[in-house]
Amino acid sequence: MQIHVVTAFPKLLSSPLGDSILKRAQERGLVQIHFHDIRAYTTDKHQQVDDYGFGGGPGMILKPEPIFRCLEDIYDRFQLDGTPVTLMTPAGQHYTQQKAIQLSLREKLVLLCGHYKGIDERVIKTWIQEEISIGDYILTGGELAAMVIIDSVVRLLPGAIGDIDSAETDSVQSGLLDHPHYTRPQNFRGMEVPAILLSGNHAEIARWRLQQALQRTRDRRPDLYEKYSKS
Repeated sequence: MQIHVVTAFPKLLSSPLGDSILKRAQERGLVQIHFHDIRAYTTDKHQQVDDYGFGGGPGMILKPEPIFRCLEDIYDRFQLDGTPVTLMTPAGQHYTQQKAIQLSLREKLVLLCGHYKGIDERVIKTWIQEEISIGDYILTGGELAAMVIIDSVVRLLPGAIGDIDSAETDSVQSGLLDHPHYTRPQNFRGMEVPAILLSGNHAEIARWRLQQALQRTRDRRPDLYEKYSKS
């Protein structure tokens, strides 16, 4: 997979790639992650990527020129024709595990990070095929949202996680929150591991885990539980 991130602040994104699953996935050749700095596509000596919005009002707007030049360049150099541009924005579709699965099946992703007050609308009308929001709150820019998507997608690539069952049983992967987990020691400060988990009866353990997942989802995320019960 190739992932291309178009941003004015690439340094915000570089650090998480050097650890854990993201690092191993790159070392194994499962994914190539490229950051494209739109400041490199400016033509003025100050490398200005933003300006005041027409009509007045607070906040700065990302200019169309450097973004157009950047996208035109990377689409040509990396042969990205047919790859949709995904904009990180609060106005987008709510991000879910199901969307992460869909994205993980693509060969190439292009993520455009908004910043400041927003992006010139001409960029959106010309380039954007889909918009994604990771929640109903405002971040300084789309870079952290892009990193959330990168992490959630890369861990689904075959070979990224040693135990694929671990990914397949994650919370919300099945529509439910995950069941409780326990590890050694069996007794910690008087708190015992549930006896069923020590029984060796895999059918009963599976039944207990499902019951716990159902109860946890019903108690903590009734919205997910309602959706699951109707499916």
